Amino acid sequence: MLKDLLSFRGRYRILHLTWLAFFLTFFIWFNFVPFKSTIQADFGLSEVQIRTLLICNVALTVPARIVIGMLLDKYGPRITYSLLLIFAAFPCVSFAMAQNFNQLVLSRLAISIVGAGFVVGIRMVAEWFPPKEIGIAEGIYGGWGNFGSAGAAMTLPTIALLLGMGATNAAGDPILNWRLAIAITGILTGIYGCIYFCNVQDCPEGKVYQRAKKVGGLEVTSKRDFWLLLAMNVPLVGILAVLAWRLSKVGFLSGSTLVVIYVALIGLYLFQAYGCWQVNKDLMLDRKHYPPEDRYRFSQVMLLELTYFANFGSELAVVSMLPAFFQDTFSLGAIAAGWIASSYAFMNLMSRPGGGLISDRMGSRKGTMTVLSAGIGIGYLCMGWLNGNWWLPVAVAVTMAGSFFVQAGEGSTYAIVPLIKRRLTGQIAGNVGAYGNVGAVAYLTIFSLLPAWLGGGTEPSAAVLAQANTIFFQILGVSSMMVTFLCWFFLKEPKGSFAETYESEQPSADSHLVTVSLERPDRN
Repeated sequence: MLKDLLSFRGRYRILHLTWLAFFLTFFIWFNFVPFKSTIQADFGLSEVQIRTLLICNVALTVPARIVIGMLLDKYGPRITYSLLLIFAAFPCVSFAMAQNFNQLVLSRLAISIVGAGFVVGIRMVAEWFPPKEIGIAEGIYGGWGNFGSAGAAMTLPTIALLLGMGATNAAGDPILNWRLAIAITGILTGIYGCIYFCNVQDCPEGKVYQRAKKVGGLEVTSKRDFWLLLAMNVPLVGILAVLAWRLSKVGFLSGSTLVVIYVALIGLYLFQAYGCWQVNKDLMLDRKHYPPEDRYRFSQVMLLELTYFANFGSELAVVSMLPAFFQDTFSLGAIAAGWIASSYAFMNLMSRPGGGLISDRMGSRKGTMTVLSAGIGIGYLCMGWLNGNWWLPVAVAVTMAGSFFVQAGEGSTYAIVPLIKRRLTGQIAGNVGAYGNVGAVAYLTIFSLLPAWLGGGTEPSAAVLAQANTIFFQILGVSSMMVTFLCWFFLKEPKGSFAETYESEQPSADSHLVTVSLERPDRN
């Protein structure tokens, strides 16, 4: 596969167009992070307010990934991804034009929806690549696309500096035109949405796109799995309650509004549960029985949700705080800190494809997932020791080494997702992806509260902030080690993990026609 990767023909053309779509969604999803200190100064925001914005930046991705997964399985990745990319332009421009904290919050909440784009590409890539290559293919898609966050950290401060036209503030420091830089990223993403729509198709010629039989909730194949599904849906709504509570603490929501939101979230959970019931009621009422070959274990989806909580959830949290961490810990400027912090996400170019490739070549997707999860835990525990007394290059090396395991673990997770149940790949990917954002919101909430807890509720000192960072990395490390234990004892190797075709597909006599048609997919 690797030797044909640069051919830009057939399935590789689809792969390149799709990872670029993902790259742009991540680029605008994190276009706020490099300007965190600048925006805080421009708006006079407190440390609590700016950390709340970080939470808002990942909040609505949780329900968005569930909804996008359903739409994806019904309408296909081509139209779903294209519309999401076009939508992205609007909240970007809105954020660039914001005049107060409330407008910043609303814009970041809307932008967080764009983070659901990852799910779409998982299904698209799975349609074009066989099981034996799914790890490396999904790893390239995820890794090169995830690099968008590093791309934003590395380029946007410089772009904003150039757009500032050499202007300086009262202190004589150059002005970063962050508003125009962010608006431009959104507009370019919307344009690419139109380009993507005109240049891809859902699956190769001669192959049928398998759609979910029902949309509204995830289909399960046993009664036990139905109750487990309802239990695992609780954190998806519960984390939104945590977000609402956090927004009330910074004055964005009043007490009465908070109560209304809590009631609405209970209603949302019941509505979601009803949707699951509608999809699975024939099973629950004994009117339907799945043959053994059509069954899958939801417990395996649950374990993948927890692995993604630990790896991708922690990555989102760390990417959100790392530029400021390096800036404060090592007394760096915004541009220098952005470049150095981007080393964490920079590793996506190699780490996530590497995790998928290792999963393909090791002969055990379970073993790969377990080892990488342990590496994540050890890496974060090492990052907890970083402080201003470290030699900066060594601190960067430790950060990059830890990030390898995080992103390789993500690649390993999504090397398994498409193998669980083919026709439900979109919804399973959506559920697993949503747990990544549950992890991000949970971790960032802890991150936002640690300084107040350690400082007794007063404005935290530099020493308190440093202690909070240490504890934060330790929490990430311990939670990853817990996931390692679960993977080792309960994760199962998927059937057909290294087959030439998916279990639900039978090679046809004219399958050679499909190979020929991959040279240049027609538009549909």
